[in-house]
Amino acid sequence: MPYANLTRGRRARSAKTPSRAPGKAGFSAGDIVALFSPWEAARGIVLGVSGGPDSVALMLLAAEWARARAPPPPVYVATVDHGLRKDSRGEAEMVARWAAGLALPHAVLVWDGGKPKSRIQERAREARYQLLFDFAARIGADHVMTAHHADDQAETILFRLLRGSGVSGLSGMANSSERNGLILARPLLAHAKADLAALCESRGHPFFDDPSNTDPVYARTRIRRLGGLLADEGLGRAALLRLGRRAARADAALAAHACAVRAGLAGRREGGEFRADISALADEPEEILLRFLALELKLINAGEPLRLERLEALTLRFRQALRAGTAFAATLGGAALRLQSDRTLVIAREKGRAVARPRN
Repeated sequence: MPYANLTRGRRARSAKTPSRAPGKAGFSAGDIVALFSPWEAARGIVLGVSGGPDSVALMLLAAEWARARAPPPPVYVATVDHGLRKDSRGEAEMVARWAAGLALPHAVLVWDGGKPKSRIQERAREARYQLLFDFAARIGADHVMTAHHADDQAETILFRLLRGSGVSGLSGMANSSERNGLILARPLLAHAKADLAALCESRGHPFFDDPSNTDPVYARTRIRRLGGLLADEGLGRAALLRLGRRAARADAALAAHACAVRAGLAGRREGGEFRADISALADEPEEILLRFLALELKLINAGEPLRLERLEALTLRFRQALRAGTAFAATLGGAALRLQSDRTLVIAREKGRAVARPRN
């Protein structure tokens, strides 16, 4: 296969001779239908395909799913050219040819402008999401689909565990989440990366190997190496995914209770301000009060991110004042919070503070 000289940054691996019939490798026709069934009503799906085995597998599976539908759902492929390596454009153009072979329209999305000198992977990821969601909005698609898999999920949970994340963070990545009115979908979270590479090989389809995956300069690579040591002590992928499922279950219960408490308040939301008598919250657990405040603060300032440590510190002082019936004032996330001695809470945008632009 004429792919090995495509790039010096990433090596294109030719597929091995298929050892299983196409459509196997752990994915039957019924499995594929079940995989994409949550998104059958999508107006359009943009697949983020870099050319690695996981994203190529996603493209192969989505193409087979779309062919079996009548009429076929609109599925597009997009590859982000970050411009961080000499031959990144050639890789994107190769993905375009692979997509064409599957009768899927393809677009190359270019990250223009100067490139950061630090936190490169994090900022490249932010740029990738921005480009994918902007492209989806332009073409009228309402879903962006990525190939995050079980290994990614386990690494994410471990990464967050090491940084002291709360229960929401430990639940890992969601299968589906909303971003600026569009949906980010991750249908492959239950499947291991090795199974996705095996699928490509069973179809005789090439993919890229990325040497940056083993470069210790990146935090994710160091996490993978640490993960190998922890697996020897029993904290491997299966254990981390189990932790994620349990955290997600607890997170869902807490979120449901916080929403119910919030819905029970006779609050007024008008003119960019929230006002309510919150006497009923005085005996609620600290976690519920924290979630209630987070919801209201984000609504006031259009979803500006809140640092958990600062939110926890504020909630602790706020709860003490609420129980004692004393006044309290603070600012966080671009919003001003004022608790009156009669337990009336007022939250408004800070004066002179612009509304935060929602992030992808």
